[in-house]
Amino acid sequence: MWEPYKKGFKAWLQLEKSVSANTVDAYLRDITHLTNFLLENGIQKDPGSIKLKDLELFLRYIHQLGMSATSQARMISGIRSFFKYASIEGFCSIDPSLLLESPKQRRKLPDVLTVEEIESIIAAIDLSKPEGERNRAIIETMYSCGLRVSELVNLKLSQLYFDVGFIRVIGKGDKERLVPIGTTAMKYLDQYIHLIRNKVPVQRGEEDIVFLNRRGKRLTRLMIFLILKELAAKAGISKNISPHTFRHSFATHLVEGGADLRAVQEMLGHESITTTEIYTHLDREFLRTTLQQFHPAFQKK
Repeated sequence: MWEPYKKGFKAWLQLEKSVSANTVDAYLRDITHLTNFLLENGIQKDPGSIKLKDLELFLRYIHQLGMSATSQARMISGIRSFFKYASIEGFCSIDPSLLLESPKQRRKLPDVLTVEEIESIIAAIDLSKPEGERNRAIIETMYSCGLRVSELVNLKLSQLYFDVGFIRVIGKGDKERLVPIGTTAMKYLDQYIHLIRNKVPVQRGEEDIVFLNRRGKRLTRLMIFLILKELAAKAGISKNISPHTFRHSFATHLVEGGADLRAVQEMLGHESITTTEIYTHLDREFLRTTLQQFHPAFQKK
């Protein structure tokens, strides 16, 4: 019953949507899973007769099979694509997949560095080289202020307010925020600016940029990533390190220390508190690990 629709769907994906062969195969498998389920459950319907409740029954079935939320969401994508095609072609007067809800996927918690690991990364910096002083200032600033890598590479001298202990950050959507900066970060930033940066031949247009390469241009995001990867390897840290790791570590250590979530939200520049709430999950994991490690009840054998 569904074979002509599947053939038409395949042609539509290939010719109209120009999707990859792998995506075409995956979407066709999704529809085959759906039609097999309908057949096995005695639901004799063509695409135009399918209702939302039929699709919800199918989703309940694949959930009970133990399919992961990610796999379920990907299958729903294939089904939605099919019914979009069916609606365009006039096989369905109403798209039954419009109100189909994808399962909530568990948010993967990022790697977080301990204070000791951050100190070991800093200790791995070769301070005999000019870029060593710069790299120490970079890491101290990232960890002290929780900056995004884009905010770091575009940080300007005119945005540093050391007299009051703040820096002005231009975040996503050109939104500005004031972030406190620690005395250690200020110390190494000041050293870099006055002892290293002032000897670099600055290129036109980069006069106000804080962190420069040897040619006097601002560093790229990739360069920051490579610097951190190299230092992590020297420090013997096997965690997946990126510039964002320091931002996550900044926020996690604040929450673990009892910081107000709204204050953390403000410092990170998150528009919604729900984005910041991931750190409460990290904090709960920290508390659980601490309990297992130190509570007498968990020490009994």
